[in-house]
Amino acid sequence: MLKTNQYYQEKKQKNNDKKFLCTKSMSTIIGLVTMSIVFIIAAPIVVAAEKMQFPTPVGTSDIVKEGSIFERIYGDGCFTEGVAAGHDGLIYFSDITLTEACNEGGIQAGAILRYNPKDGKVEVFRSPSGMSNGLIFDQDGNLIVAEGADFGGQRISKINMKSGRSYILAHSYKGRRLNSPNDIAIDIKGRIYFSDPRYMGYEPLEQPIQCVYRIDLDGSIHAIITNAGAPNGLVISPDGKTLYVSAADTGTLNFYLHEEGQVVHKGLMAVFTYELHEDGSVGKRKTMVTYEGRDTDGPDGMTVDSNGNIYVTGWFYDAPGPGVYVYSPEGKELAFYSTGDEYPTNVEFGRFEDKDMMYVTAGGSVFRIQTNTNGYFLK
Repeated sequence: MLKTNQYYQEKKQKNNDKKFLCTKSMSTIIGLVTMSIVFIIAAPIVVAAEKMQFPTPVGTSDIVKEGSIFERIYGDGCFTEGVAAGHDGLIYFSDITLTEACNEGGIQAGAILRYNPKDGKVEVFRSPSGMSNGLIFDQDGNLIVAEGADFGGQRISKINMKSGRSYILAHSYKGRRLNSPNDIAIDIKGRIYFSDPRYMGYEPLEQPIQCVYRIDLDGSIHAIITNAGAPNGLVISPDGKTLYVSAADTGTLNFYLHEEGQVVHKGLMAVFTYELHEDGSVGKRKTMVTYEGRDTDGPDGMTVDSNGNIYVTGWFYDAPGPGVYVYSPEGKELAFYSTGDEYPTNVEFGRFEDKDMMYVTAGGSVFRIQTNTNGYFLK
């Protein structure tokens, strides 16, 4: 049985337990419940940072800050993803409300939340979110969103942070709907790259393969990588010459429907590099690091620091376990940040005075830890 499916089953059971308790409470406050829910969603909440007992980070002193430990800054989500640092200094992240697991009070429609590092407030920025997954801010401060399947938008959209209006950048390729856009990267010229695998959702699959696309400045869409199995996380090197792609082929296109006892053949599990050319095309695939032989459902979201090191999250079940693996551009492991029993999905650094803080989405939570390095962002 896929362990991602096991995670979903456990999440579903916890949600059923919550629904039972909620139903008992609602019987006494039925006249107030609607007003209370609206208030909770609309008003920001202050979350006290909770120090975690994760294993001590290990690695080189230019990356790992001695004595730093992870803190949980949010823990009330379903399946957090897509952490991104806004031009306003706030930390934005997705909560993918898995329709088969997190359906308390009915099927939810996903949310984008934001965290203020200065006062600890967390609030819903946008819901429904189109089942947003990966998030990134472009050079102009617009929020670019990968909207997935499972009753989501199945598209790439842009939110103008000044006006609040949204724009659809990509929803199909050659007349067929996208699978489930997952993660996003942007190059120095403003071209957008996004991965399009499928891990869950009941929508028909119209694309013949799972690949990486590029959206040019004229709005045209191009399939540029078709040999990365199930491409997941994306990030571009600070010099703009390398596109990193994490491949996580779990062997199923919908883990909702994967039954216990069914044996699947997992595919590529690796981080690949592609030379990124001036025109946005890519060179041959090269392997930076492979996870062949490990007990894993694959690497996930990634980021880079100002020195060009690559930070890879992943669902690893064997030692040293799940966490953030840090590699040099040559693939040498430089550091490891364990996330204990939490399975991380994405990673990003903060901005401005928060620039040495690393944020990690995992499970239904968001964690942070101070480092000795800074993240890299487009100027």
